[in-house]
Amino acid sequence: MGIFARLATLIKSNLNDLISRSEDPEKMLNQVVIDMSNQLIEAKKQVAVSIADEKRLAKQAEQEAANAAEWERRAMLAIKAGDDNLAKEALARKKEHDQLAASYKDQWTKQKQAVEQLKTALRLLNNKIEEAKRKKNVLIARKKRAEAQKAIQETLSGLNNASAFETFDRMSAKIDQIEAEAEAAGELQEQYSGDTLAHRFGQLEATAGAEDDLLALKRKMGVAPPEPPKEVAPAQVRVAGPAPAPPTQAEQDELAAALAELEAEEQREQARMKR
Repeated sequence: MGIFARLATLIKSNLNDLISRSEDPEKMLNQVVIDMSNQLIEAKKQVAVSIADEKRLAKQAEQEAANAAEWERRAMLAIKAGDDNLAKEALARKKEHDQLAASYKDQWTKQKQAVEQLKTALRLLNNKIEEAKRKKNVLIARKKRAEAQKAIQETLSGLNNASAFETFDRMSAKIDQIEAEAEAAGELQEQYSGDTLAHRFGQLEATAGAEDDLLALKRKMGVAPPEPPKEVAPAQVRVAGPAPAPPTQAEQDELAAALAELEAEEQREQARMKR
């Protein structure tokens, strides 16, 4: 093999490798289906032409048979007229048309068989194309699923990279430093502005009464000693004064009416409770 032949082989192999690597399965499958559909269209045209030829041959056979019948009728007419020579010529012409009719019929029979074979092949081709379309959809779905899985695996492999976690740790430490600096700045601001004491008193006021509430709850639950009794203030000695004046008759009547109304109200309340 010469140097140019080896060079051509090397270039061709490299080109084929590049084409193989650059092929998109989805585009290739779509193109294959398009090509097969175009072939189906052409096949349908060829079958249509064959069917037309079959019908033409059938009509020609029928026409020749009709011509033969017509010359036979003419021969019979010549015989009736007593002209045998004319009858012989008519029969000779009839024979020609019989031969043509037989030839056309033979061709029509063969064409009809060919058309039936073409129709069967056309149906098979159509079934193959439909099957190819279904396989194409399945293969494209598999291709997309594989691409999605590949993308997920690539993403996971990127997350498994140590540099990614180191970046998170570095950013976390940086945020901790910022928070610590902010807290330190706040403490310094309180120290130099005199707000520390006010803050402490604010916390004391916010928690005031919490101990008393806790002790009261414990006493209610029985887990703390009861509250000691309060000291009773000594009774004040009243100095006897002059005796009050006796009530008047009007005051006595008003007091009696109030007592009667109070008793009636108690009776109504008792009756309501009994119901």
